Amino acid sequence: MTAKPFLTGHYEPVADELTATELTVDGALPPELTGRLIRNSHNPKPGVTPTHWFKGSGMVHGIRLRDGRAEWYRNRWVRTPALDGAPYLTEHGPDLTASTAGTHVIEHAGRLLALCEANFPFELTADLDTVGAYDFDGKLRSAMTAHPKTDPVTGELHFFGSSPFPPYLVHHVADADGQLVHSAEVPGATASLKHDFAITRNHVVFVEGTVTFDPAEHSGIPYSWQDAQPARIGVMPRGPQGAEAIRWYPIEPGNMLHVANAYEDAAGRIVLEGPTVDREGFRLSWNWWVGAPGRGSEPNTRSYNRRWTVDPATGRVDERVIDDLATEFPTLNEDFLGVEHRYQYAISFPDQHGYGGYGIVKYDRSTGERRIHQAGDARLPSEAVFVPAAGATREDDGYLLTVVSDLKQDASQLLVLDASGLDRIATVHLPRRVTGGIHGSWIPDSDLR
Repeated sequence: MTAKPFLTGHYEPVADELTATELTVDGALPPELTGRLIRNSHNPKPGVTPTHWFKGSGMVHGIRLRDGRAEWYRNRWVRTPALDGAPYLTEHGPDLTASTAGTHVIEHAGRLLALCEANFPFELTADLDTVGAYDFDGKLRSAMTAHPKTDPVTGELHFFGSSPFPPYLVHHVADADGQLVHSAEVPGATASLKHDFAITRNHVVFVEGTVTFDPAEHSGIPYSWQDAQPARIGVMPRGPQGAEAIRWYPIEPGNMLHVANAYEDAAGRIVLEGPTVDREGFRLSWNWWVGAPGRGSEPNTRSYNRRWTVDPATGRVDERVIDDLATEFPTLNEDFLGVEHRYQYAISFPDQHGYGGYGIVKYDRSTGERRIHQAGDARLPSEAVFVPAAGATREDDGYLLTVVSDLKQDASQLLVLDASGLDRIATVHLPRRVTGGIHGSWIPDSDLR
């Protein structure tokens, strides 16, 4: 096995596909958890060594729960042209179907979509087989972000396509029935890397950091930290003419991959929150992602939760780091997406000196309390997905679902935690150690076609 860090340890690829049924459960699975946890991962085929972690082909892992039982686990490669070596760049330009499809999995209007931000989404069946590239009946002409946002009130799906070449940024909206109803170029955008964004009740919020297109970067992901690239937040009113009224606000240099949430406060200011890295943090993560010599650290070791408060009346942005714990993969109860939330969750990582460990973190934004469920020695949890409890009356009344990679046992488990106190409710033992991965979703049975 190659020494590339993203192909070793927790991230060692799975070599095959399998299906296992009637999984062993410790504790009691809540019967209301009826659906599928589906999680994506970068998982190149045996014998393939990508030049960058992000270039690894997508493999989805699914766990089916019903009536207090864990019915099955299965894993499948997303069968895109890129899985068989098709290039992204061709003599006719980018091939938007040549996707790794390895970043995220979502459901919208009954469709399961595996996502990678440089390409079209790929539709999957409920059993995780690949249907094919999906372009919203020919209406989608750009790539689709791996982090679309579903408005919990309207059911609309907001997403964007970004490119290192004009048009740099296009905003899209699909209605609750899955029809693409709006596409508009966003003026003033640049070639800055845009991986995630936010929506509020009244605005769409974009983030341009200090990482931007660099044709001299040959890892296959042509971006690098460049001091000349200004960092900015773009605030755009929602609606058909919103792009014409976007305003860009300068912020401190940095790079944010994932948004926790955004909302308008009582004073009409836009509050945005999420983990960010500085120049050194980006360098450490990038060196791990490409397997550079002397990397020395894991990714996310200088990733700290940051809050921006944008005041449209004054044009000023208040910006502050609000925690000194290295975290990534923020999540929340998505019923509160776009409005002020009290609780958010994240995964903690060791810092650049190796201190600290992996865990599931809960923040109480009202009291400032931080609670951590320690994962344990050599145990890496995946992004913690929040599932509301039946008849929930509180924001944190629900469950957190996370898949843990356990190196010492060479095994993985699905942990079901009480989202209120982070206590363990149940453990589902999986038939193999699942590759450390990126993002996923809980898909209730009622949401599938």
